[in-house]
Amino acid sequence: MNLTVIGTGYVGLVTGACFSEMGNNVTCIDVDIKKIKNLKKGIIPIYEPGLEDIVLKNVKNNSLHFSTKLSDGLSNADIAFIAVGTPMGDDGSADLQYVLQVAKQLGQEMQKPLIVVDKSTVPIGTGDKVAAVIQKELDKRGVNIDFHIVSNPEFLKEGAAVQDFMKPDRIVIGAKSDIAFDKMKDLYAPFTHNHDRIITMDIRSAEMTKYVANAMLATKISFMNEVANICELVGADVNQVRIGIGSDSRIGYSFIYPGSGYGGSCFPKDVKALKKIAEENGYKANLISSVEKVNDRQKMVIANKVVKRFGQDLSGKTFAIWGLAFKPGTDDMREAPAIYTIKDLVKRGAKVKAYDPKAIEEAKSFYLKDIKGITYFNSKYETLENVDAMILLTEWKEFRSPNFEELKLQMKNSIIFDGRNQYSNLNLEKKGFEYYQIGKKA
Repeated sequence: MNLTVIGTGYVGLVTGACFSEMGNNVTCIDVDIKKIKNLKKGIIPIYEPGLEDIVLKNVKNNSLHFSTKLSDGLSNADIAFIAVGTPMGDDGSADLQYVLQVAKQLGQEMQKPLIVVDKSTVPIGTGDKVAAVIQKELDKRGVNIDFHIVSNPEFLKEGAAVQDFMKPDRIVIGAKSDIAFDKMKDLYAPFTHNHDRIITMDIRSAEMTKYVANAMLATKISFMNEVANICELVGADVNQVRIGIGSDSRIGYSFIYPGSGYGGSCFPKDVKALKKIAEENGYKANLISSVEKVNDRQKMVIANKVVKRFGQDLSGKTFAIWGLAFKPGTDDMREAPAIYTIKDLVKRGAKVKAYDPKAIEEAKSFYLKDIKGITYFNSKYETLENVDAMILLTEWKEFRSPNFEELKLQMKNSIIFDGRNQYSNLNLEKKGFEYYQIGKKA
């Protein structure tokens, strides 16, 4: 099929690249001239395992194209995917200005029947708004062109997005017409060759499914972090509790690992948006509000442990930070616990020596660029010389089995604050460390 994907951010680029990998002719559109020039040169704006390879391969095969002009992708397109950003507004709602701008442009420029797919995470009812905007522009032109609206939310995990797209758990398609359902099923057929994972529903239910999925996962995380904090107070070990409850098939082990809170581009934004959607419809979402409050508090849990150990004034103290990204496998630092921890430590007078395998440039250029007192290093061991403690905030694989003798040799104090409980089963106290983790008294 001929596809156009509008927006070359995380979702749009992965979507376009993966569809081209399956033999479709894909044109990705973006208003960012520099980004498009770089993509044409093979420079990928985000880190995502496997993405660069399939982009370069399909650009070379002439099945993946990039342009700043919508007309370049729309002239022969069977399906147009809207994958632009829906940033969070000041009131917590999703900002639809970019989605509706694209809808307006589609109405102004489309020349033949088209399936229009909302791939962005959008509030319930957005499909109706997109349809209305497109129809308004067609009416202005005095033309009658058939189009069909589809909601096809993405369920991609950062760090495994390509794998998730190529081997999806489910493909949710919300539409009103058999024409739209049939076209989308044909498009996704190569991804469901071994097992039919397509779930069809109405548009509003598809829009809601995305929000509920992320809110449910966020709820599990916040619930377990709340349990971890209670465990510390009563003298229980949350790591043992996790095993005890996870063995129940009704609960399972996924997303019940205690830590320093969730971050990223989806969970924080989508939880706020769902809460706002409820409020706009006259309902107070108490549980969802609590999920957010618990997470906001949890992002400070490691900083609070440091203060409890070293005191309110951290002047003259230096801390090694292992991990800046909100999770391993990505350079994304949006709402990362590291941001909150580092800012609090520096505010109290401390100096920070930081390392992350992928996110250092993001920290330098945006998230921590105005924060003084931070030095960045090219390896985890370089951060350790003469530090008062090491703080682990992202569970990268390379952090799982460090040389603990090297840590003791370089650090001023053999103290570890583990914001992801990576070392909870290693008995570090017996190795001569002061060890602070989530959900267990030190």
